[in-house]
Amino acid sequence: MATLASLMLRSRAGLLSPGQSALLDSVRFASKKAGGSSKNVGGKSAGRRYGFKKQDGNFVHAGNILATQRLMRYQPGAHVGMGTNKTLYALEDGYVRFTKEVYIPEPRSPESTQVITKLPKGAVLYKTFINVLPVKQEGKFKLVDMV
Repeated sequence: MATLASLMLRSRAGLLSPGQSALLDSVRFASKKAGGSSKNVGGKSAGRRYGFKKQDGNFVHAGNILATQRLMRYQPGAHVGMGTNKTLYALEDGYVRFTKEVYIPEPRSPESTQVITKLPKGAVLYKTFINVLPVKQEGKFKLVDMV
């Protein structure tokens, strides 16, 4: 291969002036195939850490985050607010309570046609609610005190 390249250069060198032939003799060919650069950027961000932040029975102050979620996994219950990104937070100071309630969707809603048709017969749907029981109870039962 090298002899073939030198013959090609010498044959071309006859067309050039004598000072330029030495320049052509020192030309080298690539010994390795050029490889493209790879850019594997992205995918290095940390996870979002969704889930509940306060356990059942924990004491929380007003404004504390109770749960973060992407979909509606937990529903807001009593004294619990929901942010724009579905984050649940406490509206009053108190203790956290998780409750499960039976859920019956509307008969003609798209949720019932998509979910109910795939469930086995007799299955029961539940929704998890996060409630905050306030420390100071509001005076809702005045009749009981009067009797």
